[in-house]
Amino acid sequence: MKAVLRAGMVLLAGWLTVVCAAGTGQAAPAPPDDRAQTAYLADRLRENPVYISDQFPREVPRSTAPEFAEQARRVGVPTYVLVLPGSSLTASPAGLLAGVHDRLGRPGLYVAVDRSGLAAVETYGVSLPEATDARRATLYELPYDATAREVFRHFVDVLTSGKARQRLDAADAGHDGATRSHEPARLHMTRTDRENQSFVTGLAVTGIPLAALLVTVHVWRRRRVRRALSAPVPASGGGRPDAAPGVSLRKPAASPPRSPSAAPAPARRGRAGLASGPFPRALLIPLTVATLALSGLIAFTASRLFTDTTSGDGSYPTAADMRARVDRVADGLRRDPLYIDPESPSALDAADRARLRARLGSLRVPVLIAAVPTSSGDESGGNPALLAAALHDRLHRDALIVIADPATGSIAPFNHGAPVNGGYLIERPRETYTGGTDLALGSRLDAFLGYVAKSPPAKAGATPYPPEPATDPVQEKALPGLFTGDFRPGLLIGAFLGGLVFGLVALALSLARRLRRRLRPGQLSAAAGGERGDAAGQKAPEAPDRPDPAWLRRTAREEIAALTAALDPADSLSAEARRRAWECLDATALLIDGDSDGRMDADTAPADLACAVVLARAGRTAIRRPDATAQVCHRNPLHGAASGRRQIRTAGSGRARSLPVCQACRAVPGPVLRLGSSPRTRHDAYVPYATLPGPLATLADGAGIDQLTRTVREYFGVH
Repeated sequence: MKAVLRAGMVLLAGWLTVVCAAGTGQAAPAPPDDRAQTAYLADRLRENPVYISDQFPREVPRSTAPEFAEQARRVGVPTYVLVLPGSSLTASPAGLLAGVHDRLGRPGLYVAVDRSGLAAVETYGVSLPEATDARRATLYELPYDATAREVFRHFVDVLTSGKARQRLDAADAGHDGATRSHEPARLHMTRTDRENQSFVTGLAVTGIPLAALLVTVHVWRRRRVRRALSAPVPASGGGRPDAAPGVSLRKPAASPPRSPSAAPAPARRGRAGLASGPFPRALLIPLTVATLALSGLIAFTASRLFTDTTSGDGSYPTAADMRARVDRVADGLRRDPLYIDPESPSALDAADRARLRARLGSLRVPVLIAAVPTSSGDESGGNPALLAAALHDRLHRDALIVIADPATGSIAPFNHGAPVNGGYLIERPRETYTGGTDLALGSRLDAFLGYVAKSPPAKAGATPYPPEPATDPVQEKALPGLFTGDFRPGLLIGAFLGGLVFGLVALALSLARRLRRRLRPGQLSAAAGGERGDAAGQKAPEAPDRPDPAWLRRTAREEIAALTAALDPADSLSAEARRRAWECLDATALLIDGDSDGRMDADTAPADLACAVVLARAGRTAIRRPDATAQVCHRNPLHGAASGRRQIRTAGSGRARSLPVCQACRAVPGPVLRLGSSPRTRHDAYVPYATLPGPLATLADGAGIDQLTRTVREYFGVH
């Protein structure tokens, strides 16, 4: 009987074993239990309808909860707001809100806000049909740098406006799939933006005033007395080599009497502008003061325009905000060596927790595990070493503190006085510490604690090197001053650009002057009732009133070559015309070829070059029109043969004289020819041709071509 009972018990035990084994083989691992998270968040909302996580105080301080509550009251229905970091949200934020509502059991509008905007909006037991439209409109209308507080305030504005649908439709028009075709302007200034502002301010502070100063001085120096249509012609200098190039620009009646041998007075300010010469020193100080004042005005204007001082919405975490999470985790570790963050989705199931707690209890060294996420927005700035050091300071207990991030799965141990061989732990497989592996966090923590149990004994008291302190949250958001950073490089480059702008403006003005001089003869002819020309309708040659040495050399070469070519076949000329043409050609040779080498001398004075051009043109006129007058226009001898006379007063004389003029100057007197005293004379120092030494000055007194050729021969001692 006993044998039968024993056999029955054995069979029963075997059957139970098979059943249990089968059940074990079919059961799947339990999924992470998120009920603790929803229960924790529901309890927080039961205490206060607005709950802000303590895990990202740098981005959303908990002290801003009253501002969220103030906006929530505007909705008009019970509103519950959860402001959580992204690591605390599940794959379905709407599901999280549903779980929280089930735990809380209260009707109302439930809103989940993270650092990037509205994560989810759900209504339970209240009628808010536009809530979803308001959420989408907020997403499209705000830029990416909007803070959580600004996002929630904008959402309430849209929701309470009664036009959520219309605003959503308008926003959809600028939305293309998953991207925005028209990105809203950023709300906040970044450090890069401030550096750009500083650089541009530096450019403007030096570039604009410097360019204005240089251009003003340049234009002032280039500005000349524009003779009135009846302006007097300076008296001839008599060809004296020692004649000074300057001449007074006042009317003859206002000019003081001078002896013929006295040097002319220096150029003075005239009634039509400034005479040539250096820039007045008396004006340099006012211009410098004006330049500095303009720089100061630009700097002041920039300081009024660029007034941003922070890159955020103006909210800063308090000291209580920065220590809230550390106090919470430290309080939990005092009660349990394994602390699981209740705000985050659980990465450890019940079996993992039981196994890890058993492991921790069996170790010969104190080990504390904090399964909490780290991010750049937390109090440590995302540095787990700082979090471990802060926990050690709160606990006042030597231990191996392990920071296990449930979001990334990483494990970071920090020894604060525990007798553990740190070198042995560092040499363990890397897969034990890093996330992104196939091993779950619970399994890797279990393996790590196994290594701790096997580590060789070490002396107690070992502590890690002090980690670098986290950035101050206020300084982290503060923008640098406008006149710092790239402001100084902007000043240097602004000075360079100011000089460059001045060079471009000077070049443009020079080109404009050249173009105007080229067009001026035609304009003068039109004013006289027709284009200046000879009796045969020949167009007048180019005759600028301020020719530069390059133009004079080129034109003299061309005119002499043309005269030489015209003399060869001119067999039918009268003796008088041939004589005059050959005398003009011989005189040009004396003027430009002093060493008789057949080439133009490099140091020929501008007055001699101009005289050669006049003689060459007069010789060609004698060939083309033998009956033409033997006189040239005294205003500008480059105009060519005179067509009549005009009563004009000359400088140094109180009476008018009858002087030869061309057809155009007979109707409207043109500007007087002005030349430099040497090939290197600045263009702003050109003077009337009559004041320069040389034969050309005799034309100002009305001398003819024959007298000019004789004067040239006498000037060079040829008889």
